[in-house]
Amino acid sequence: MSAQFDLAEIKRRMQSSIQALKHELGGLRTGRASAALLEPVMVEAYGQSMPINQVATISVPESRALAVQVWDKGMVGAVDRAIRDANLGLSPTVEGQILRIRIPELNEQRRKELVKLAHKYAEESRVAVRHVRRDGMDVLKKLAKDKALGEDEEKRHESEVQKATDAAISEVDGVLAAKEKEIMQV
Repeated sequence: MSAQFDLAEIKRRMQSSIQALKHELGGLRTGRASAALLEPVMVEAYGQSMPINQVATISVPESRALAVQVWDKGMVGAVDRAIRDANLGLSPTVEGQILRIRIPELNEQRRKELVKLAHKYAEESRVAVRHVRRDGMDVLKKLAKDKALGEDEEKRHESEVQKATDAAISEVDGVLAAKEKEIMQV
């Protein structure tokens, strides 16, 4: 089996790293309410652990509040417990089958912690992009070694991979800068 060089596949893998970063950053709490804030919450339901969105509907009725509509009346306590135990600093108020969650203001120290966490996520994404670049370069080297690719063609593909990497890294930096600005806004 011969290795194939596919620039589109490399770019797709880099984009998936960026999408993962956006997903991670979406779960970081800023001053505003977002349904993505509760995505990591796992609820013990029906003898197994499942994401909160499989037992309830999450809505954002106003900018500083979330509403969680639990579908099964018997699951309200489990959902309440799961949100409290998720270590998000949130305390739901139970009103029948709806849990109302006020999003408290962030203090300066918590904002700085969130920015550090965002930087950590961004660095993990940059590393993932670099791994994709390394994989692409390895394929090129193997093709050149097997004489399936000329030296000029190898250099041209290497520069294409590097350009794709640079574009992906700058996109990661842009996503991080936007999230940092959002977190630090007062």
